[in-house]
Amino acid sequence: MEKKEVTRTLYAGLFFIIGVILIGVVVLTIGMEKGLTQPKFTAEVLFSQVGGLSVGAPVRLSGVNVGTVGKIDFLKQEVAGRNVVVTLNLFKRYKSQIEKGYSFVIKTEGVLGQKLISINKDSTGNGRKLNIGEPIVGEDPLDVQDLAKTFGQTAVSLQETAKGMAVVMSEVDDNFKKIKRVLNRIEERLVEGSLFKVF
Repeated sequence: MEKKEVTRTLYAGLFFIIGVILIGVVVLTIGMEKGLTQPKFTAEVLFSQVGGLSVGAPVRLSGVNVGTVGKIDFLKQEVAGRNVVVTLNLFKRYKSQIEKGYSFVIKTEGVLGQKLISINKDSTGNGRKLNIGEPIVGEDPLDVQDLAKTFGQTAVSLQETAKGMAVVMSEVDDNFKKIKRVLNRIEERLVEGSLFKVF
């Protein structure tokens, strides 16, 4: 009886160890895919608002995942009109590309509106190099309320333009009627032969 108990205990222990090893392999594989084992460095980017960006959001350089958002916090004192600091955990292998003068923008992706930070090439082409050790001033995301306000102002402007065009078209129509009356009179006089008669 004791031998059966020992065998069962041995099999249970062996099964448990194999399960723990398999879980460890799966976690390690997922971690390697997500870049948890890759060496990283941090960079701080300043924004005036983050528009729903959350910790763990992806950071992309020209569409390639180069890190994640590690921390979002408020600054004690505003810097360049920005009061929110976002700490990015970036992979070291992309450090040289990131330092070549790139801009940091919060963007919305997909149907559900997942927020991410996009690192884009500097459009000015001035060849400056970012100092990753210092906070970087990022570009704020487009705010839907600001867009709605702008669209509203544009609609009002278009309505005013349409009203102005209606007034102009009305005046043009009146002028065409006057010109038509003058041409009709000239035609009548030509038919009568009295166009050039003064007396």
